[in-house]
Amino acid sequence: MQEEELIVKDSNGNRLKDGDSVILIKSLPVKGTSITLKKGMVIKNIKLTEDPKEVDCKADKMRIVLKTEFLKKG
Repeated sequence: MQEEELIVKDSNGNRLKDGDSVILIKSLPVKGTSITLKKGMVIKNIKLTEDPKEVDCKADKMRIVLKTEFLKKG
């Protein structure tokens, strides 16, 4: 029995993997804070989650989960 490999893609359809850098394509407010992540911000060293539409990352010294529809590979 083979395990299916999780395929995570950015907004342009490029495949993402652990450790990639991504760029935000839209400014996003962070829930529960007054911080807004600005369009064009580079986020390094992403980690894939069990959901192919989300990635875990560290931005502005916080651990957050972002939807891949707002990211492009950097």
